[in-house]
Amino acid sequence: MSANPMTWSFRARFGAGFAACAGLMGYALFAQHVQGLEPCPLCVFQRVAMIALGLVFLLGFLHGPRGAVGRWIYAVLAVVAAGVGVGVAGRHVWLQSLPPDEVPACNLMSLDYMREAFPMREVVSRVLSGSGECAEIDWTFLGLSMPGWVLVWFVLLAAWAAWAGLSRR
Repeated sequence: MSANPMTWSFRARFGAGFAACAGLMGYALFAQHVQGLEPCPLCVFQRVAMIALGLVFLLGFLHGPRGAVGRWIYAVLAVVAAGVGVGVAGRHVWLQSLPPDEVPACNLMSLDYMREAFPMREVVSRVLSGSGECAEIDWTFLGLSMPGWVLVWFVLLAAWAAWAGLSRR
């Protein structure tokens, strides 16, 4: 494989996308279990979107479709998964940017409890409405919070998948 991504095959590009998703999830688990940063419900939803995106990249890598239609289908699936991640991460960044007096009250129910007590539609609605715990910023790198970086990565990976699916090589 060439060092120049412009010459990579679809399979190599989707393999690299999977590796990026796996690396990001690896860091999320490191931050949780080694650094002690517990994920809020919106963080958990971002992880689900990243795992879904990683699975699309992995399936595209393993399948390695030769035709343009197959590559296009994988690209669309990846862009959709990344788009869901962009939506959740964008909501999270927005909550973190609110002035303290406008931040929603903390949700006293855990995500596990909500999953047991409510239908999934209500769980999703409650999580996406956000809470005070999701507005806390406990980690930054180069001025961006973790949800900010996740948002950047979702956008980059969506563009990467679209490029891989639409290019001729």
